[in-house]
Amino acid sequence: MGTILSVNSGPCVVPEFAVRRGQTAIKKLPVDGSVRLTKLGIEGDEQAADFHGGTLQAVYAYAREDLDWWSSQLQRDLRNGIFGENLDLIGFDASNAVLAEKWQVGEVLLQVMAPRMACGTFGSWMDEKGWAKRFNNARRPGVYLRVLKEGRVSVGDQVDVVWRPRRHVTVAEAVGAILDEQDVLRRITEMADEEPTWDRSAMMFHVSNRTRSALPKNEPAAAVPGLHAGGARA
Repeated sequence: MGTILSVNSGPCVVPEFAVRRGQTAIKKLPVDGSVRLTKLGIEGDEQAADFHGGTLQAVYAYAREDLDWWSSQLQRDLRNGIFGENLDLIGFDASNAVLAEKWQVGEVLLQVMAPRMACGTFGSWMDEKGWAKRFNNARRPGVYLRVLKEGRVSVGDQVDVVWRPRRHVTVAEAVGAILDEQDVLRRITEMADEEPTWDRSAMMFHVSNRTRSALPKNEPAAAVPGLHAGGARA
């Protein structure tokens, strides 16, 4: 059990650090009062890239305890929302959330879909040398969530895990699959085969993208087990 500490939202903009990358919506700021979560995320929130958002990655949640750990590592204060997260949680170990598990948060039912992986925009935003590699290797990724039941949430709402699959693969472990740890990928595939209600596309989208980015130019990527046609909009 945990609690929502902050609810964060933000528009697409073209800040100076992202001029060459185009728009970004990574600057999320706390909002007051209750907000509505729809199948596409927080009402009024925006995502600039097609690998952040969509129905399979509608909400990004991060633990305040992990932010505090990063704050000590970086020797700087990190406010709620600084990583582009929609929900900051306290008293909840988001890194050890289990793929496919379901959370009751206020009126809303959420499902864990995939870990977040750092991209170039995130690195530029943080202005920390080697940030993407450092973030990914720390295995404190935060959680992409799908909205199974729409409703309103607000600061202070409890976060309760109401269901978990029989096979447990945590989001921290799932980072390993994206970094080409084949045993973890096999475990995820086996779990997904047993849980037809969990759409593995968001998870496999990251695996596929990582595989393609590691290949020499013009060399096709091998098929990723369990990848749905077209991947996922993340």
